[in-house]
Amino acid sequence: MAGTLTVVPMLERLGIEPINSGACAGDWIESPQGSILDSINPTDGSVIAQIRLAAEEDYDEVVYHSAEVFKRWRMTPAPQRGQIVREIGDELRLFKDDLGALVALEMGKILAEGRGEVQEMIDVADFAVGLSRQLYGLTMHSERPQHRMYEQWHPLGVVGVISAFNFPVAVWAWNALIAAVCGDTVVWKPARKTPLAAIAVQNICNRVLERHGWKGVFNLVIGNELVGNRLLADRRVPLISATGSCRTGRIVAETVGRRFGRTLLELGGNNGVIVMNDANLDITLRAVLFGAVGTAGQRCTTIRRLFLQKGIAQAMTEKLVAAYRQVRVGDPLDEHTLMGPLIDTRAVEDFKDAIERLREQGGELIFGGNALGGCFVEPTLVKSTPEMPIVKEEIFAPTCTLSSSRPWTRSFTGTTTCPRDCRRRSSRPARWRRGSSFSSDRAALTEHTDRTSSWTDGHSWRAPRDPLCEIPKLRFTSIRKLDFPPFQ
Repeated sequence: MAGTLTVVPMLERLGIEPINSGACAGDWIESPQGSILDSINPTDGSVIAQIRLAAEEDYDEVVYHSAEVFKRWRMTPAPQRGQIVREIGDELRLFKDDLGALVALEMGKILAEGRGEVQEMIDVADFAVGLSRQLYGLTMHSERPQHRMYEQWHPLGVVGVISAFNFPVAVWAWNALIAAVCGDTVVWKPARKTPLAAIAVQNICNRVLERHGWKGVFNLVIGNELVGNRLLADRRVPLISATGSCRTGRIVAETVGRRFGRTLLELGGNNGVIVMNDANLDITLRAVLFGAVGTAGQRCTTIRRLFLQKGIAQAMTEKLVAAYRQVRVGDPLDEHTLMGPLIDTRAVEDFKDAIERLREQGGELIFGGNALGGCFVEPTLVKSTPEMPIVKEEIFAPTCTLSSSRPWTRSFTGTTTCPRDCRRRSSRPARWRRGSSFSSDRAALTEHTDRTSSWTDGHSWRAPRDPLCEIPKLRFTSIRKLDFPPFQ
């Protein structure tokens, strides 16, 4: 049905119309001043619905309204803010199947992944509710008689959330629901490749917020690069959380940094897995298959590099090829499909270019490597060496390179040959070389592993220096610490 508008009952239940406003400032702005954007179904190229984009004047209205609501929202007790987030989680439960199906329809990930993404939103809502009663501060002794000191966390203000197409709803929840219980309001700029999922989420939030008289805590602006640049440079938005490529992250960090704003960056990844001679290959196979093929390889956490010890290299390769032959590629709304399409035809061209470069640099295709028409491609396995330049780059497609070595320490060296020139967070380097290891020798892995998830006899554990323990600190960066009582 290419070129036609399709409005199915699922879309109607989510409040998606043939033509939708791309700006919400508490209420939907009826006629934003931007151009018309088509939301394209990557499965068949048809137009799902249209969006009228926000222009710069619409953006100003959204941010102004969000800043005005913040003045009242910050004064609301955190447990009451948490109660509203709890109701949003309940509403997401009611629309889990519909919203998950919309994610699959618009983005192309399979239905199970679409529903799983909505479940992540629900889980974060539950976490945020608990957090609303745990915004603790320390009390300290003072050297001054009859005085005491204590710390209290204060809201930052309007938080900007820029999300990517591959997780069109979960990324918003990770940021927005935490920010809300901390007393911040949110302006969301979603990817233009997946705008309908954002509109559906905004409709869900609006219903809950309206019941409590809190329209404008969550706001939406779908616009072009000019609108995005306004958001990055806007001093009314003290924190920008952005998900995207390393190139995008540099732009965000530089622009926001020039005004001394704060950033949270979730950027690219080129993740490697090391498989030792004593690894359980059945466990390894299941983990690698989903890690490499899930979301058609369009995740920063996708497994892109596999390092095999010589003793198991042949057996593991044969198992992978046999498993890849069983991966059903097709309509993501079909329950039997295991891999859907890439997001658009440009992504297919990037995939074809990467395959050509792999061949030119000495890579050997052992499975896949072909475009299947439209936005569909084959999941691909390529024999390579860690020294190949393209292996050190992120290929945003279901392409996994395999290399083998006899000394197992060389495998660990291979995982650290990628550059670390992008940042996920404002305070520390990105885990761009993140990966996993499969072995029964825990002591040996601990000695050589940094920032790596390891598996021993089927049980997952983490090296002592894993920075994941710092995630709670990261979540608290949406509020500011002061040493005096607020708002007296």
